[in-house]
Amino acid sequence: MTRLPAEIERIAFVASPTPEANAALDKLVQRYGNVDPEDADVIVALGGDGLMLKTLHVFMSTGKPIYGMHRGTVGFLMNDYREYGLKERLREAEATVIHPLVMRVVDADGHGHEYRAINEVSLFRQTYQAARLNVMVDGKQRLRELTADGIMVATPAGSTAYNLSTGGPIIPIGSPLLALTPISPFRPRRWRGALLPDSAIVTIEVLEADKRPVAAVADHDEVRSVSHVDIRMDHAIEMLMMFDPGHSLDERILREQFSH
Repeated sequence: MTRLPAEIERIAFVASPTPEANAALDKLVQRYGNVDPEDADVIVALGGDGLMLKTLHVFMSTGKPIYGMHRGTVGFLMNDYREYGLKERLREAEATVIHPLVMRVVDADGHGHEYRAINEVSLFRQTYQAARLNVMVDGKQRLRELTADGIMVATPAGSTAYNLSTGGPIIPIGSPLLALTPISPFRPRRWRGALLPDSAIVTIEVLEADKRPVAAVADHDEVRSVSHVDIRMDHAIEMLMMFDPGHSLDERILREQFSH
């Protein structure tokens, strides 16, 4: 956990397009001002987890710390909303460093695509027929054939999202691990996924791609009719998510493991 410098003064606000978020935006801008993100010490996102993911993507390569306040539906990645004392909260906030996944795809026409994901990279069947996938880790075949609705690779930050809902493990935020999780597996029936080092390169080859087309999705960026996909963590990019003391992302993920 990292504390940010005390000289946080210039704030750039971004908000989701909802009445609740925009009302909060108006109040906060009147109280604290609003600078261009390029000139900001910190970016404050007003909305839900969807806006936080979008904000992380937009400012991924800038190194700007991002502090979210909950004015949306799901707020797992957000702090509580309060109009007053924001600069004091920012100075006391703790920063969690997260790294994105990079997805490199070759589609059926031989074209290459590259996208990054904060939460997970997922492969899904495009039709009524199950996907048939060959799974390799660091160039070594681990599953010759997985028949399933799909498969995903999730980061620790994303392990409590779609990964958890499909039966994958929750990973503490500081763990150097990735979750490899099948989506509705049919064969092999007993395979429930794997935990991999975050240095691993996961390669998914689509078998019978013409008959059983598969789409690949990095958070919200989708490529359809893919041939094969390489997935790894991009350690060169560091994103800073800010949380109030006692409500850090690692604490939230730990609490999630005891929820019922």
